[in-house]
Amino acid sequence: MGTKILIVEDEEEIAELEKDYLEVSDYEVVIENDGQAGLQRALEEDFKLIILDLMLPGVDGFEICKKVRESKNIPIIMVSAKKEDIDKIRGFGLGADDYMTKPFSPSELVARVKAHLTRYERLVGTNVKENNIIEIRGIKIDKTARRVYVNGEEKLFTSKEFDLLAFLAENPNRVLSKADLFREIWDLESVGDIATVTVHIKKIREKIEFDSSKPQYIETIWGVGYRFKV
Repeated sequence: MGTKILIVEDEEEIAELEKDYLEVSDYEVVIENDGQAGLQRALEEDFKLIILDLMLPGVDGFEICKKVRESKNIPIIMVSAKKEDIDKIRGFGLGADDYMTKPFSPSELVARVKAHLTRYERLVGTNVKENNIIEIRGIKIDKTARRVYVNGEEKLFTSKEFDLLAFLAENPNRVLSKADLFREIWDLESVGDIATVTVHIKKIREKIEFDSSKPQYIETIWGVGYRFKV
């Protein structure tokens, strides 16, 4: 067995089915059926990805996602029987990397897990001798270590928040539409909504701007998209 994955799912049959499919692909899988136990395990152990149901006994998936994101930036795939877009947006806003609506095929889940892990491992790889760093007006983006510093203070970013900030910073003074950004950053996911971009921009501004209501870095170009000012 290799990469450790945590499944937090109260429907035991679904969890076991997901586990079987993932273990065939050589992942080491742990299941927790209770929200509180899942949260504790997610925080204490070294998992590389979490598959997280939204409706759980004890602590719900939204709260677990929020707590995990305070200290870890590993991929999180949220799962729910709900189809309402607001839940998708809330999930992404709290730092989820992907969202799947039940019922779905276990093989699709495995494909998404592989895609997220491949992308994450490539982006956090430490085999690069010299770190790739972007520095703009007090913001330092270390692309190799995937760390962000604002005036010397490190800020914790989710995987997608980091990708979005880095892409904007690499294309300074260029106006990018929400559709362009969604296609560039969420290229591995088939489920989504460009409103996700808006949610992520808001989260990024809260971390890098002195006053997020009067952004000095990420400028909104009304009716078009966003521009990173230098």
